[in-house]
Amino acid sequence: LKESEPPQIKEEELEEPQPLLRKEEQKGFYISQDEEQLDLKQETDTLMEIPTYEEDENSEDEEGNQHEESTSTTDEETDPQNRDQRKRRDRSHVQSLDSSYKSASQCDSKRTIAHNISVHKRTESDEYPYVCKECDKSFGFNQTSNLKRHKRTHTGEKAFPCIECEKSFSTAAHLKTHMRTHTGEKPFSCKECDKSFNQISNLKTHMRTHTGEKPFFCKECNKSFRQLSNLKTHMTSHTGEKAFTCTECNTSFNQISNFKTHLRTHTGEKPFSCKNCDKSFRQMSHLRAHMITHTGEKAFSCIECEKSFSTASHLRTHMRTHTGERPFSCKACEKSFSQISHLKIHMLSHTGEKPFSCKECDLSFITGSHLTTHMRTHTGDRPFSCKECDSSFITGSHLKTHMRKHTGEKPFSCKECDSRFSHRSNLKRHMTTHTGEKPLQF
Repeated sequence: LKESEPPQIKEEELEEPQPLLRKEEQKGFYISQDEEQLDLKQETDTLMEIPTYEEDENSEDEEGNQHEESTSTTDEETDPQNRDQRKRRDRSHVQSLDSSYKSASQCDSKRTIAHNISVHKRTESDEYPYVCKECDKSFGFNQTSNLKRHKRTHTGEKAFPCIECEKSFSTAAHLKTHMRTHTGEKPFSCKECDKSFNQISNLKTHMRTHTGEKPFFCKECNKSFRQLSNLKTHMTSHTGEKAFTCTECNTSFNQISNFKTHLRTHTGEKPFSCKNCDKSFRQMSHLRAHMITHTGEKAFSCIECEKSFSTASHLRTHMRTHTGERPFSCKACEKSFSQISHLKIHMLSHTGEKPFSCKECDLSFITGSHLTTHMRTHTGDRPFSCKECDSSFITGSHLKTHMRKHTGEKPFSCKECDSRFSHRSNLKRHMTTHTGEKPLQF
């Protein structure tokens, strides 16, 4: 048989080869910004220049090999030299294919690395491409979810409703925290005491009671506070701002909590109930003070006299009877008072305002407590009973005055002589004997 001639390569096939690009890579070049993609394209082009003539040579070699196999099988089987040439040719072809695959794999790897470096550079240069259309806030490449959450602050959308009540929340995290109010779960425990909390922020605030830390400072004075909300409330004492006004009586407050408590004097709402009796209260602090009446505990004692009190605030108020301190002054006149509540009541005497009206008669009162006391004259309710006798009274003050008959206590003393009295009115009547003033005749 005549030996076949080797395949001929034309001159035009030896020209500079053009790069081969896969379809998916061509599409990928336009994902990112134009300038960066152009750089990336140039880099990958240099990595992917696989000459076309190599593939043409391989394909022609394969055709030639097939022809040789069909025409000279007998020679190869019998001639060892032809068999060795065939093996060398096969190995060369396999190495060529392996090189092509490696080039393609390196290209993919280089392209991925180049993309990651490009994104990393944007992060390093603080580039935030996602901007809110409603405001100027911008977000980074990996913060698209933050942008979605931020947009809800403009739309007011609350996509996460509570299945236990009617409240809704803008984020799933807020809903999860809220659900603990229904389940009673308090996963954040204090290591110093037995208290636990349903929010980590509440635990952090509580820990300051142990450390004594007060990180929020007032710029107007030297006071500091454990919570930012307490500082904001304090700042109103400098500005005089009272942003919360009652529409029923025009009374203003600097704290929304005080405003809400005040509104209950108009609505009559008393959401805090005692489990030991039928009494209910407008404020939690009043319920706590009441609970001590069941236990009889009075942990706060006066060092000047033998009286004890159930709360520290009651003790502080009582101490002013010894010191004579009256820190609450009326701006309309020269009177001053030992309690802020007394000043508020007094201020209404200047305006003549009596916002609390009785539904049974035409009487009106300055305070809600006075109205409550008055209503007992209609209902006949006398909730304050004497333990020594069968007497009962409309008010607690009347019971205290009555108890002095049993104890013999006379807390009102005359500064001019040694006389003492169980009633303040009796002391006032006695003082006229020193001043010469004649008491009023009725």
